[in-house]
Amino acid sequence: MEVGRLVSVIGDEDTVTGFLLAGVGQRTADKSNFLIVKPETKLEQVEQFFQGLTLREDVGIILINQHIANTIRHVLKDYNATIPTVLEIPSKEHPYDPEQDYIMQRVNLFLGGAGI
Repeated sequence: MEVGRLVSVIGDEDTVTGFLLAGVGQRTADKSNFLIVKPETKLEQVEQFFQGLTLREDVGIILINQHIANTIRHVLKDYNATIPTVLEIPSKEHPYDPEQDYIMQRVNLFLGGAGI
């Protein structure tokens, strides 16, 4: 029997809490599939957590708040694998802006558009 893959979340407290209440969270003694990013969270910690998720075989989707994705944009631009798929999502405090979403920019370019 094939086992499904996890949805992982990197986001602010409200976003991650919502997904955890929906049943997305998984935590073991040595790892979890979510990271709550607070103002005091170091950029290196977010980068390392994202890179760790991309190496995991059990992760299929990485959801990341767009305003947090903007802080690690240099790492996201270097990521080009299909799975896990990275999706930028809005947060309560920061609405979604498709012009900042690197994946949407790539899709638009692929489809022959000049801009979003």
